[in-house]
Amino acid sequence: MVKVLFFGDPGIDDSLAIMYGLLHPEIEIVGIVTGYGNVSQKQATQNAAYLLSLARRRDIPLIAGAKMPLTGEFVPFYPEIHGEEGLGPIRPPLNIKIDFLNFDEIFKIIEKYKHELIIVDVGRSTSLAIAFILGGDIMSKVKAFYLMGGAFLVPGNVTEEAEANFHGDSTASNLVVEQGQNVTIIPLNITNQAIVTPEVVAYISRNVTNRFGPLINPIFDYYFEAYKKNVPGIKGAPLHDVVTLSALVNPTMIEYVSRRVKVELFGEARGKTIADFRPKPEFDPPETLDRIGLQLNYQMFINDLIRVMILPMNY
Repeated sequence: MVKVLFFGDPGIDDSLAIMYGLLHPEIEIVGIVTGYGNVSQKQATQNAAYLLSLARRRDIPLIAGAKMPLTGEFVPFYPEIHGEEGLGPIRPPLNIKIDFLNFDEIFKIIEKYKHELIIVDVGRSTSLAIAFILGGDIMSKVKAFYLMGGAFLVPGNVTEEAEANFHGDSTASNLVVEQGQNVTIIPLNITNQAIVTPEVVAYISRNVTNRFGPLINPIFDYYFEAYKKNVPGIKGAPLHDVVTLSALVNPTMIEYVSRRVKVELFGEARGKTIADFRPKPEFDPPETLDRIGLQLNYQMFINDLIRVMILPMNY
């Protein structure tokens, strides 16, 4: 069983990733840290609490993360992609009681599961960077880090060169890739390949046997409509965050290369991910290298997604 501390900003694709993680028989989500990004930190927390309530998993700690980037800059949200409240047309009930915990709960979870715990961060990097700043040596007890972010030798999705998560707080993202050990980066190179079509979603909706079923079609349809406006001719919507979580339990699904990654901090290229892809790259010590996903086994991802999303809840 893979123990996961999940950082995110739900958001449609983050929400689908949480559903996937709660349903997967080989994944145990041991905490969720909610930050800003797709929506405000407050709304992200409300959405995560709603999903945990649906799953009857209020035992999973919900931890309040960052509300803004380290620079204190203005934060734009993306209602045109995720809806005003982050779940497309779905409005989470306002009467859900949110028992969120203080930030230091992160370190208690790391100590509890030390050397077993994997941190998966599919949102802005701010909360995780703060954990490195405050936690110090405690962070070395994390087994591995999986980050959804970056774009290598391909266009960005928020600027010409930068992906949204790493652009949203480039200082934090650079700190995380520099300080983290055993870092795996799932960039747009992979996630843009993880296109889920309406036909796949329709099949899942017809066969679903869990309490997330009524959400899947509406939120996907909203997400797909947004992508059709931004990417003319696209045949489905990319599930950036689901494929990042799926990579944990499907080690042969993605082809990786190992390079040292840096994130551009300033100017028009802010958030751009930099790595040496020359045939003979400069030498970097092995402990400084990050795994970068470059090629996805698409059919393996789709088969895994369908299998997991229709599973019943065993609690």
